Amino acid sequence: MKHEAAVIRMHESDNVAIVPNDGGLPAGTRIAGGPVLVEKVPQAHKVALVDIEAGAEVVRYGVVIGRAKEALPAGSWVHERRLEMPAARALEGLPIATVKAAKKPALDGYTFQGYRNPDGSVGTRNLLGITTTVQCVAGVLEVAVQRIRSELLPKYPNVDGVVGLEHTYGCGVAIDAPGAEIPIRTLRNIARNPNFGGEVMVVSLGCEKLQPERLLPPGTFAIVDERNVADVGANEEAKLDVVCLQDAAHVGFMSMVDDIVATAEEHLERLNGRRRETVPASELVVGVQCGGSDAFSGVTANPAVGFCADLLVRAGASVMFSETTEVRDAVEQLTSRAATPEVAQAIIREMAWYDAYLQRGGVDRSANTTPGNKAGGLSNIVEKAMGSIVKSGTAAITGVLAPGDRLQTKGLSYAATPASDFICGTLQLAAGMNLHVFTTGRGTPYGLAACPVVKVATRSELARRWHDLMDINAGRIADGEATIESLGWEMFHLLLDVASGRKTWAEHWKLHNALVLFNPAPVT
Repeated sequence: MKHEAAVIRMHESDNVAIVPNDGGLPAGTRIAGGPVLVEKVPQAHKVALVDIEAGAEVVRYGVVIGRAKEALPAGSWVHERRLEMPAARALEGLPIATVKAAKKPALDGYTFQGYRNPDGSVGTRNLLGITTTVQCVAGVLEVAVQRIRSELLPKYPNVDGVVGLEHTYGCGVAIDAPGAEIPIRTLRNIARNPNFGGEVMVVSLGCEKLQPERLLPPGTFAIVDERNVADVGANEEAKLDVVCLQDAAHVGFMSMVDDIVATAEEHLERLNGRRRETVPASELVVGVQCGGSDAFSGVTANPAVGFCADLLVRAGASVMFSETTEVRDAVEQLTSRAATPEVAQAIIREMAWYDAYLQRGGVDRSANTTPGNKAGGLSNIVEKAMGSIVKSGTAAITGVLAPGDRLQTKGLSYAATPASDFICGTLQLAAGMNLHVFTTGRGTPYGLAACPVVKVATRSELARRWHDLMDINAGRIADGEATIESLGWEMFHLLLDVASGRKTWAEHWKLHNALVLFNPAPVT
């Protein structure tokens, strides 16, 4: 008698399903209620449930993810090389605000322990962020940051850390070209991230194109700096706190470092006076993202994140989903879920801008999928998009952000970003994210210095192997040990705990990736 195994089918109209077993299934295995495998199928990869003729549609998630390049007998392995990817959906004639989200009761009474800021935002961490205007200062700042951590932070125990906001922008760029506004406003808004407590400190070289006054012009945000008014009178306006390395007062390298350290201490003194207080869950600004995706992403982790996103929205919080190329093939779902026609048109505007951006580079959305995605069973960007979009849950989309913009609305928003993990995370920080959820199937030690990152494994094998890197194992859903709903609630409560100070694994190991700015303008 042949061995019988279960597979995961996402929609009743699907003619393929994925293999959940560790190590995959060998040829000769009978699928429960289906065919016998005619060849080995690796874990997370698709098996044809019926005979699929050459040129016929291959359907997963109830969506056509491609057409068969050759006849695919029932029980055969369906992978990238056997599929022809469909064309992208045109951005005309889309459904506009046609789906009304189901009315669900508000979730009242949920709170966390956060840091209230002068501008009304709330931080989940109490960090000193040191903004830079140009990459040239990064080496000097790194030396200063090491001294701040070793010499100053022990004196200020209520401060969680210091973050040097290093980047590769600031000079050698066409700073007035179309698109240059994106990296500038990104850096500006990262300086305003709630986890930095309203304390603004800048390190500049002096000769760069991105001068401090251009990066942070007057009126960008309120500057509270008693030093600048004490010496010259109460009517003097507070000035931007800048350490300029080319200042004539700096004689030698250590003079620059000493100045940065001394300036930082005055900000640390104020940050150290802050205390956590009880705030409603509505003050959370949660960014959701996936990286190193596999075919389980849309089965376990991302649906659980989507359920959690709905809970957060019901609690009054703000949730952002992003990754333009990874939701482009679900554009109909987005425009139909828009709360208003204006929101739908904003989604279309951002999609069209990104289509044009890719076209200028001579590529299309198919450039997104990685070797790891394909090894994990994702045949193309269409299939990847169907699994990615479920992170957004079911709530109405109430806001749309262009790259680098700061979030202004509650509820669910689409923050248009590239799908690159590092660029997406950077742009979500600029939008005001104070808590991040990151799902992965292949595995990545991704982290952010400015914001706690909760990492969710799509598979139990990954969660076991990376037991001290993954915060949640969503593979339990595929194993039958948890449901999407139970894991969504578990994630919701964990987010409140992390927002209150509980460390994630990335924080425990002090893992973080560099900020990577999205700069579509020319480099000179």
